[in-house]
Amino acid sequence: MDKVKVGIIGAGNISELHVQGYKKLPNVELVAVCDLDKEKAEEYAAKHDIPNIFTDYNEMLKMEELDAVSVTTWNNSHAPISIAAMKAGKNVLCEKPLAMNADEAQKMVDTSKETNKLLMVGFVRRFEKNANYIKETIENDELGNVYYAKTGYMRKWGNPGGWFCDKKRSGGGPVIDLGVHVIDLISYLTGKPKAVSVMASTFEHLGLKPYIKGISKYNAKDYDKDNPFCDVEDSATALIKYDNGMTLSIETSWVLHTKEDNNYLMLYGDKAGVKMEPELEFYKEHNDYFVEERPIVKEETDKFSAIFQRETAHFIDCIVNNTECRNPGEDGVAIMKILDAIYESAKSGHEVIL
Repeated sequence: MDKVKVGIIGAGNISELHVQGYKKLPNVELVAVCDLDKEKAEEYAAKHDIPNIFTDYNEMLKMEELDAVSVTTWNNSHAPISIAAMKAGKNVLCEKPLAMNADEAQKMVDTSKETNKLLMVGFVRRFEKNANYIKETIENDELGNVYYAKTGYMRKWGNPGGWFCDKKRSGGGPVIDLGVHVIDLISYLTGKPKAVSVMASTFEHLGLKPYIKGISKYNAKDYDKDNPFCDVEDSATALIKYDNGMTLSIETSWVLHTKEDNNYLMLYGDKAGVKMEPELEFYKEHNDYFVEERPIVKEETDKFSAIFQRETAHFIDCIVNNTECRNPGEDGVAIMKILDAIYESAKSGHEVIL
């Protein structure tokens, strides 16, 4: 093929990062955009010079020249849209979480196998330079046996509102929105061990707090300050055990009475430990002393855009060159099983065995 012809399904905020990534690739042509809101789709098409506009993804998928789509819609439509796209002969890059639950995600993977079409899940943090430096370190056995990990994706006031707060459309709150990233990243870095048990708690005490002054936050495009509906968790914590003996402690929040936002990720091995965030740092022994090391790994000024550019470039590379996919749909199923177990454990108050 001369150029891979790509369509965007869902013209929301996250799709902009996909589009910017595709625009950097000389072998990609953006040919269509679909959104339930026709006016928004028209504005989007004009902004990005996209020739075809749709409000029904089924109609868009009838385009014979369309090779691939990015699915950047509400979580509850990831599965039906992706399945329809693959059945229509299109390759799919689907935003995380892959689906609303593991059963839906498995149906997506099954369809990928049946149609021989690529299903790639948007675990974009796998494309961070620090992450891949750590992965190389682990593969070279420099950490030894990684037996414990802890991570947090904490926001002081970061509930996006809108569809994010509607469980019927989102599937949940910070667990499925933020926690999914770091749970997956730990899995990716440590060789994708299988989770065997989950004990978790979720908390629903604070809500949107639309009246807060003094700081700002990201809001969903359909956020309505005058109608602050929210039926998902504010925060959560979980203890996840894996079949290789590793235990992961995770906490995540959208709204929390704490000093500031706090993102951290740490891995502990019997040879060394490493902190990925907020800065890359290793902890080990040398000449009978404890030492700290800070590798020089320069990230781009706009790291967020850069990792999406690497993600979309990899997606296209997989299509054009049959490169092995870094983020296969099967990985999305594995993470969805953990997310399901977190919510199940929080609801029942008991450990869930996977």
